[in-house]
Amino acid sequence: MMQKYRGKLDNFFRWVKGTELVELQEIDVAEDPVRPNLNLAFRTEYGRKIYGLKYEDNIEGIVCVAFTNEIPSTEKELELMSKISSIEENPTMAIAYTVWSRKRGAGREIILKLKEFIDKEMPHIKRVVTLSPITPMATHFHIRNGAKLITINDHTQNFEYKNAQGKA
Repeated sequence: MMQKYRGKLDNFFRWVKGTELVELQEIDVAEDPVRPNLNLAFRTEYGRKIYGLKYEDNIEGIVCVAFTNEIPSTEKELELMSKISSIEENPTMAIAYTVWSRKRGAGREIILKLKEFIDKEMPHIKRVVTLSPITPMATHFHIRNGAKLITINDHTQNFEYKNAQGKA
């Protein structure tokens, strides 16, 4: 019985250690369970980025991020704020506005890898915040993964993840 669990645990750790965060130029937006209405151009214009969690030759999870100076409460605010900070070239926040996984555990892992990447490669980004739907699934996902609820808006909510310095 223990061998069965030990094998599963070994496979899981091999998977986690073997994953990497990669920037993607395109995705099938219809696969996005949160915001399939946002087209590929939206996700890649004005400094907005798409990241994938790669394991071997597969993308196991996806997160779309906009860079802003303020916390948006709507998709329109996200669009305008990211345009402004892109033009001014001074973003201080990474806003994860959609995340999904193709494999159990990949959503959590891509958020962890995104935080590590931002801490290491983007020192000007001081905060990692979400623009999440008001759903039990989104709420449980972010809280379970260490985020703190900071705002509830009319149709969205914002969570903040701690950065490397432990600041939320």
